[in-house]
Amino acid sequence: MKVAVIGLGAIGGLVACCLKSRGIPVVAVGRPEQKEAVEREGFVIDGVRGRSVVYLDVRPRLEERVDLAIVTVKTQDIRDAVDKSRVFLAQADILSAQNGVRADKLLGVMLGEERIISSIVMFGATYVPYNKVVHNFEGKWLIGRPGGTNDAKVKAVVDFLTPAFAAEEVENIQAMKWTKIFLNSGNALPAILGKSIQETYANMEMCKLALRLQREGFDLLEKLGIAPASMPEFDVEKLKGLTRMPPDQAAPVYSQIMVNLSREPLYGSILQSIRRGRPSEIDYINGEFANQAKLHNVDAVLNSRIVEMVHQVEKSGKYMTEEQILAALEV
Repeated sequence: MKVAVIGLGAIGGLVACCLKSRGIPVVAVGRPEQKEAVEREGFVIDGVRGRSVVYLDVRPRLEERVDLAIVTVKTQDIRDAVDKSRVFLAQADILSAQNGVRADKLLGVMLGEERIISSIVMFGATYVPYNKVVHNFEGKWLIGRPGGTNDAKVKAVVDFLTPAFAAEEVENIQAMKWTKIFLNSGNALPAILGKSIQETYANMEMCKLALRLQREGFDLLEKLGIAPASMPEFDVEKLKGLTRMPPDQAAPVYSQIMVNLSREPLYGSILQSIRRGRPSEIDYINGEFANQAKLHNVDAVLNSRIVEMVHQVEKSGKYMTEEQILAALEV
């Protein structure tokens, strides 16, 4: 199977390098500055699997036919990425790897629903421009059809990825993506603070606030009749139960989980984008709760305000303090 990786950020860079290291033909589509850095120094992967340097074939667009295109750009960048490479993407099976629940539908409209295979990435990585990724922690790569029953192509993709990653076929992946939003929502507060996840959630007040944001999300989805599904090795009911515990009891538990995610400082995808001067994916994480609330004329006050605060940091380049966040939310 010949594969293209569209987007060389944290996940795309890691995926491209791990596949290439195993002798798999990989075409990597990235920006000019990435191409220049990789040609000069290689792509450096550091972290839980040790250190390696991989020389990728980086191109500005897909210029040849491949069997599988793994699209790892963020949801807001999908249109531009597809437009640049549409001719050859239209001839490939597409594996999406975005956070949130909107990417599969957008890719389906642009390239055909029958071509789209969805995925949830549970391993963690940090991108260091323009040619380094820190692989923070291992995790499964969940794969399935977004709008129907899995088929032989899904199994083929899982089998193809398994030598490099803990790939696993799952049904009901769209409901699981709602659960992943709750996990990713913990990236919003570190982005506003400009701090690592570990630094942020060593603070009990930030833990309490994160749990309030998630509780608001669970309450909203319950009102709308949307049921997030548990993922392998992750029970969504346990997270929901944590959000309903007394805050003074729940906060230390949440802190323990978040602080111990990675030995290396872990900077969520939202903060990574802000640091590079690029729009973040907040509209597809906490913003999805705000969006659904607006569409159905119900409240998601905390998540809506957090989205506004992230956009404020994006525009101003100025981070906030914990005290400023709590005061702005009148907590």
